[in-house]
Amino acid sequence: MTESTISRRKLLKAGVLTVAGISLQGFSLPVKSLDTPIIKVGIIGSGNRGAGLASLLRYIPGVEVSAICDIVRENLQKALAYCPEGVKTYTNYRQLLDNKHINAVIIATPLYLHYQMAMDSLDAGKHIYLEKSLAYDIPQSLALLQKVRTSQLVFQVGFQYRYYTLYKKIKEIIDQKKLGKITHLESQYNRNSDWRNPVNDPKLERTINWRMYREYCGGPLSELCAHQIDMVNFLLDSHPLKVTAMGGINYWKDGRDTYDHIRAIYEYPEGIKSSFSSVLSNAYNGYNIKIYGNRATVEIQRESAFIYSESVDNILDVVDGVTGATVNITTQGKGLPIPFLKPDEIAVEPTTYALRGFLDCIINKKQPLSNAQNAKDTSIAIVLGNIAADTESYQVWKPEYSI
Repeated sequence: MTESTISRRKLLKAGVLTVAGISLQGFSLPVKSLDTPIIKVGIIGSGNRGAGLASLLRYIPGVEVSAICDIVRENLQKALAYCPEGVKTYTNYRQLLDNKHINAVIIATPLYLHYQMAMDSLDAGKHIYLEKSLAYDIPQSLALLQKVRTSQLVFQVGFQYRYYTLYKKIKEIIDQKKLGKITHLESQYNRNSDWRNPVNDPKLERTINWRMYREYCGGPLSELCAHQIDMVNFLLDSHPLKVTAMGGINYWKDGRDTYDHIRAIYEYPEGIKSSFSSVLSNAYNGYNIKIYGNRATVEIQRESAFIYSESVDNILDVVDGVTGATVNITTQGKGLPIPFLKPDEIAVEPTTYALRGFLDCIINKKQPLSNAQNAKDTSIAIVLGNIAADTESYQVWKPEYSI
């Protein structure tokens, strides 16, 4: 390889980093890391999410994907396209953990595998980026947190919106009381999808289409609404106190046993109610969070947010024959965009912020924003919501969950 070729590649890489907005403020990775990767990462689970993470890591200085692992060989081939030459491949994650050259692992496997893989990775002395949610059930969530506390390793959970400037701005607005007293939140995460992936070998049906089966995950609540549950916990600085829910299978009657729709209402301190819904048969207005205060409302979309002021000087009159109805009810506050980027900042996919934060924590020995403690709260909230729907009951946060 000639010197001019190396220079061109460096320039191209630097250009991609600039366009992608990787020069994020608040992180302090060494400049030399553009040329010399300092964190060698192994990816456990190289399906759609794992391959996606590998594709993002290519453009983040200071990291190199050195190994990938998956029991489905097609997934290994998919991820290889985003990995440097010479990357090692495994079909047994314990063999990857035995690789002494690996500093950190990214675990992007089905939910039911998170607990054991994370425990084994801690035992192997690897820093961990674990995709959401933390664990499959409540005992696993509590045990994994206790294990992390005894470790000196960085343990980050893939709730990437905790790293996204948009939500930090919304948190600032809430803390400044600009919404007034918050009483309700509504969140939805809808898709028009059966979640089914093609399967070449019938024996791999449940392995590949794991989101459709209870033994592997918690359905829409754990795979979609999880992000919003975590964000509400973050925005309110709390965890829910109780929950009731309804769910079922009323559209995709294809042998699955996870719900194809769910609606859950959680109660937070001070009586705040927060609803979460997910429908897999209609994608209208897909991802959305609304925060209702007595002075204003915030609506959060994928990459933007708007604030709507409340009118406190409504005119009372006769509307549709009802005396005392509010005349200007339909003109309550015009939505104003909420700026959250600095003048010279370019928006980046939130996962990039999270991955960069993970490397920053490893290098500078910091606690991740999305850590085992707050991920435990979100994980338990998800489990309680599913139990409430299954049993048509209220589920209550028990004192022993608050460790």
